[in-house]
Amino acid sequence: VQLQASGGGSVQAGGSLRLSCVASGDNFRYFNIGWFRRAPGQEREFVGLIRWSGGSTSYADSVKGRFTISRDNTKNTVYLQMNSLRPEDTAVYYCAGDPATAASASASAYGYWGQGTLVTVSS
Repeated sequence: VQLQASGGGSVQAGGSLRLSCVASGDNFRYFNIGWFRRAPGQEREFVGLIRWSGGSTSYADSVKGRFTISRDNTKNTVYLQMNSLRPEDTAVYYCAGDPATAASASASAYGYWGQGTLVTVSS
């Protein structure tokens, strides 16, 4: 499975963006997909995830209530809808996938990564 994230760009604070993570290959529907981000000068951090079974989601406290993850298995795509964006959301956003049964907020649990897409939020 190969993952490709897209949809990043520049937006003013309070605005919205929708990122997409498109997967090529089989069995995407059995992959848990996580979103992570790395801000300039900072370590990579967990944003949220969507489980392959049932499509339930989990989010970091910093984005809870503002970001929403969804998936369309017919399109092999997972979306990250980001609303009420803040300057501190500025980062390169990555999607990651893994076919493990238990979804994880740990980056080390994901074996497949997209190339990242830059989101810049100005005040």
